[in-house]
Amino acid sequence: MKHPLVSVILPTYNRAWVVKDAIDSVLSQDYPNIELIIIDDGSEDNTQELLEAYNDKVIIIEQENSGVSAARNAGIKKSRGELIALLDSDDAWDKKKISCQVQFFNDTPDAMICQTQELWIRNGKRVNPKVKHKKLSGMIFEPSLNLCLVSPSAVMMRRELFELKGYFNEAFMVCEDYDLWLRVSSTLPVFLIDKPYTIKRGGHFDQLSSFHSQDKFRIRSLLSLIESGSLTQAQTQKATQVFKKKCIIYGTGCIKRGKKEEGQYYLRLSQSV
Repeated sequence: MKHPLVSVILPTYNRAWVVKDAIDSVLSQDYPNIELIIIDDGSEDNTQELLEAYNDKVIIIEQENSGVSAARNAGIKKSRGELIALLDSDDAWDKKKISCQVQFFNDTPDAMICQTQELWIRNGKRVNPKVKHKKLSGMIFEPSLNLCLVSPSAVMMRRELFELKGYFNEAFMVCEDYDLWLRVSSTLPVFLIDKPYTIKRGGHFDQLSSFHSQDKFRIRSLLSLIESGSLTQAQTQKATQVFKKKCIIYGTGCIKRGKKEEGQYYLRLSQSV
């Protein structure tokens, strides 16, 4: 087995209460060649104090609070690995996660990106994903239009992927992963390793998705992709259908909540492409 350097990118913001589990899960991997880059995105809790215990084992980047996309991008650009893995600060890995994915890339030299299955934990309890969240393998662009089917904490990529498809959109507060994975999956297969080596935690008080409308950002992503001219005719048709549907649902919801002007904007936007 070849042992290329794997760069693990771990952004964190005010997550001292949980990030230690994420860090320890990386440092306990059974794979021998890892650099862990932690980006402290302007934390105001005791994150810096916690990270001091890991100074000799990790690379730490400190920046003003700029959002998860900017933090991930900073870590990726700082990294040296041939392979890049992402880990959210509230998630964790099985000790075999990295070695399993490296073996996949050794066996599949043409592959650019793969992800593992996940164990979902909500408020401390194991839950089963709904059918709509079922992970697929291969050309997953069309199934991914409605909602994100790729988890940042589950993926590993070759460094060249970012040169081909760009980085995370730093204007997105949420759904930055949805946006990137659509750009990726429009031309590249996303392979699935059918083993639950990623532990995905949710339901806690500080999840970004609870503070921002996800469909609002998905609409922006879809419009940008449609207008880019990079899709095939069939992909453009399908993306346009989903775009219109999301605009109508979001616009109608705004009107029901008393946001008439915003709602009418999105209803008009649904007719713009």
